[in-house]
Amino acid sequence: MSSEKLSTEAYAYTPGLKVKYATTITKERKLPLRGEVLCKEGESVSFDDVVAKSLMPGDPQLLKISARLGVDPDEVMDFMLKKQGDSVEEDELIARYRAFFGLINREFRSPVKGYIEMVSTVTGQAIVRAAPVPIAVKAYIPGKIRDVMPNEGVVIETRAAFVQGIFGLGGETHGRLRFLVDSPGDVLTEDMITSNDRGHVIVGGSYVTLPAFSRAVEVGASGVVVGGFDYPDATKLLGEALGVAITGHEELGCTLVITEGFGKMTMSQRTFNLLKRFEGHMASINGATQIRAGVQRPEIIIPHDEPTEGVPGEELEAGIVPGTPIRIIREPYFGAVGRVFHLPVELQLVETGSYVRVLVAKLDDGREVTVPRANVEIIEE
Repeated sequence: MSSEKLSTEAYAYTPGLKVKYATTITKERKLPLRGEVLCKEGESVSFDDVVAKSLMPGDPQLLKISARLGVDPDEVMDFMLKKQGDSVEEDELIARYRAFFGLINREFRSPVKGYIEMVSTVTGQAIVRAAPVPIAVKAYIPGKIRDVMPNEGVVIETRAAFVQGIFGLGGETHGRLRFLVDSPGDVLTEDMITSNDRGHVIVGGSYVTLPAFSRAVEVGASGVVVGGFDYPDATKLLGEALGVAITGHEELGCTLVITEGFGKMTMSQRTFNLLKRFEGHMASINGATQIRAGVQRPEIIIPHDEPTEGVPGEELEAGIVPGTPIRIIREPYFGAVGRVFHLPVELQLVETGSYVRVLVAKLDDGREVTVPRANVEIIEE
């Protein structure tokens, strides 16, 4: 059997960035600790509906009572005005030492609102536990409750268009899709964004400037979706260099989803067209990203009931084959989009000195490049 014959049958199982017109989305909405589930199986929910709630124990505060009052640890109970289990207000008097007809008066006030969790006659210290913090888990996507996990959360199912980005910042939010550019190569600039964009998910083209993103935050936009963003600007937003840990917890005031990569990078025509098709629809977006183990990608979810006639369905389950649309996720072609042209069977030597499986891709700009298969992701249609 010839190597050419083998090459057409060689598969590369590679995680893909999905761009789908219609698919079934399921989301597990789970509390960080046991609590109360507020929905029943089969019930319909919307974006902001609270599906589960709980109380997170407050932080403990260690109080050095005996040291402050100047008494021995085993005497501390004699001077406590509150006992274990009592509730206290912030700045409320909880212990006092008086002597010499009031000439010596030492007091200890609670630094927080909460309750006395423990008083020790061994250390002379007390612990005040701050008041519990309410936790509410929202649906995030509209749909139906498919499963209920008692005391933990729910699984929500919906039919939607689905787009994955390559990097993002900021957490879960939602808003109507609004285009401020005419083509996937256009730059989203500050002057394009107005107060009318409040609450919307703004879609740009190849790039968003830092002043433009700051303007989106200022007017109250829910999110910005673009092809590229400068790495140094991301560092400025965070106040520190990007690490390998998961993003999505940043409190930026607006969620950012990058679909192609860092720098000025034309948004994939496929992605641009799909989002444009749903302009005006409500969309849920999340910038949470984790590149290494436990890969998580930023996402755009657009619930809809549009017909699917003539729209490509689920594909690429077998992996990479000639013709598969891909995106390169490593330098020197980071962010480039194209299609697989050839899948050589033989291992090839790369710059690192290792022998690896490679593929030959034809990029959208006409170039033909050879890259390790591990350096690409499938773009699912």
